This record gives sequence, structure tokens and C-alpha cells, in this order.
Amino acid sequence: MNIGMEAIAFHTTQHFIELSDLAEARSIAPDKFTLGLGQHQMSIACPPEDTVHLAINAAKKALERFNVSPAEIGMLVVGTESGVDHSKPVAVYVHQALGLPSNCISYETKHACFGAMAAISAAGDWIISGRAKHRKALIIAADIANYALYSAAEPTQGAGAVAMVISDQPTLVSFDREIAGYFTNNVMDFWRPLYAKEALTDGHYSIECYLDALTHTLMDAKPALPKLSDLTACLYHVPFVKMATKAHQRHFECDQGLSLDKTSPAWQRFEQSYQAKTQPWLEYNARVGNIYTGSLFLSLMGLLVKGTLEPEQLISLFSYGSGSAAAFSLIRPMAGYQQFKSQIDPSQDLAQRTRLSISEYEDIMQQRNQLLTENDRIDPATWGLTAPYLYSGNQAHIRQYSDLL
Repeated sequence: MNIGMEAIAFHTTQHFIELSDLAEARSIAPDKFTLGLGQHQMSIACPPEDTVHLAINAAKKALERFNVSPAEIGMLVVGTESGVDHSKPVAVYVHQALGLPSNCISYETKHACFGAMAAISAAGDWIISGRAKHRKALIIAADIANYALYSAAEPTQGAGAVAMVISDQPTLVSFDREIAGYFTNNVMDFWRPLYAKEALTDGHYSIECYLDALTHTLMDAKPALPKLSDLTACLYHVPFVKMATKAHQRHFECDQGLSLDKTSPAWQRFEQSYQAKTQPWLEYNARVGNIYTGSLFLSLMGLLVKGTLEPEQLISLFSYGSGSAAAFSLIRPMAGYQQFKSQIDPSQDLAQRTRLSISEYEDIMQQRNQLLTENDRIDPATWGLTAPYLYSGNQAHIRQYSDLL
């Protein structure tokens, strides 16, 4: 049985800022953001654009653009670390909005940025077990990265959702069911207590934890782990674009059995490998920012849109979630996937966003947390939002969503 991805689509917010504008406002050299982090733009969520809103719109695009009927969906899982309720999952709101069948399995997965990959693994097992009964799984990675104004993490925010349909009739990529590596370790590199609106993070330590997890997943995948030279593309979790450079360097070091610095004879070979296998597929990440559990799959969309792939070529995926959990896996492009490039490409949506000034962005950030209290109702027109949007708010502690326009 061939298990893989039949559809994929992305949705982000209607506003963004330029990181060069933010750097100027913070009296920081722009290169620190554009080169040091590799980020150029950052999607900014206005209050109605919460995780549910992002998930529903991404899912709606995936179903419509790939002609998947809601009646075909038998599993719905939303991977997120920015849910809207401690108990009620994002998935059940999406289930209602899309009109999915009542006998559809529905839940939410959380392990920081690893949630969506965990959901994809569960979906594959569900199909292989026969319980799917020829139905499909809708997996959504939806998150809003929210950090305090003027904090060190401020330029690594973002918002967006990637929706994927997993089935035994893949049209985009198939999953390798034999080669995989896993790693779990209890670390305090990034977390958000129940009482906190913003995450707590130890940035340098988190990078160390990420790279350590990558090393362990590669070790766990041996002896079947393919050589780096056998991989057409290498995709990684991308909290910021420069992290993909660090990840590929560690992958290269593990593959070659050496430790690199810029004076190493092998440094040029590493750079060539990175520029061929990873760097070309990061444009969307650089324009959207950090979308937590969806960032890996946004890179995959970049590869599917901009790459020229042949069936049976190997593509590696590395997913990392702070706290921590990680997985290394392989996929292969399906013959004919190229016919779906226009359905996948999010460039038009990104181009239609409205650029905010830094003062407008700061106003939104300051008011966003204040508005989302127990009895506030939010008018999208207040924030200059246009269709399609969801009207959201709270009344008597009940969160409400309208139909999509």
C-alpha cells in the first residue's frame, strides 16, 4: 500500500511587516535579521485571525483545490501549540466549519513544533491498519508565534497554517515506511506555562537541543539511513531560515563523520550541498516567519513549487518540537505531481497581504492580548480585514465562528 500526500495548501494572515523596518525601529542593523536570521518579512495576526481561522482557511483551500470531498475525510487532526482552549481542540471547530462527517475522528496534537508530524504518523498508521475504510486524513499544522515587543525573539514571530490530505492515493509525495529515526528528551528549551500568553525560551540552548535531536534521529535511522549524496533535497524544521543552515551543517557532519568550521577543507562542499538541497526551498519561510509546527511543510511546498523532481528521488524531512521530540523521515515525489504546482503555490496570497508600519504593528500587538478576554467580541472591519475571514469572539465564555465568506 502506498501512503502519502494527496493535497497541500497554505493560509496566512492579511498583514505583514518588513524585518528591515523592524530593525530600523529597534536601532538594529537590518543584516542582523535579514542575514543573521535569514528572515525578510513576518506575517502578523490581527485578533480575528486566530489558530482556528488559519486552520479552517488552509483546509478549505486544500479540499477545494485538489477536489477532495469533505465526505471522504475520516480523520481530522490539528497539530498546534497555540490553541484557543485548554480543553476544546481546534479540530472540532474546523470539523464544523468544513461540514465533515460525524463519524470522523477528530483531535488536537501538541508537542511544540512536532505536533503536525506526530499527526501525520498517526494518520499513516490509521490508513495502514484498515480502519480508514478507504477514507482520508486531513492533517493541519496551524500556529501563531507570539513574542513580546522589544524581546530578543520578536523578529522570529509569524502566523500561518498548512493543511494536508493523507491517503492511500497520493498525488504529491509518498512516505517511506521503512526508514525513520526518532528522539525524545525532556528539556526546558522552550515552553509556555498555562498562565503565560507568551512563550519562555532559552534561545541558544534550544538551538543546541535541536541539533542534538537531529544527530540522535540520524543515528536511530541507521543502518538504513541513506547517504547525503543520495538525497535530492533535505528539509528541516524552520523557526527561522538560518536554522536550516545550522541543521544541514549538522546533517553534513554526521554524514561525513567530521566537525566543520569555515576553515575546514570540507566547508565549500557543505555550502554547495546546502545551496543545492535546502536553501532554494526556503523563500516562503523567509516571507512568512515562524509558524511553528507548519514551518517544515511550508518548506515542502517551496520544494514542490520550485523544484524539478523525478519519481523515486529521496527527500528527507526533519521535524523538531521543543521540550523535546524529533523525527527524521523520507518521502518520494509522485509521478505527475508537477500538474498541481499552481494549486500549491501560495505566492498570490503572500503578494496580497497589506504591509504594516511598525507603529501599526505595535498597536496590534498591544491590543491583541487585551481584546481576547472572556466577553470581548471582535469586529474584523476594525482591523481592515477583507473576505475571506471568520468573525470570532467570546460571549458567556463560548467561542463563536461564522461560516467562511
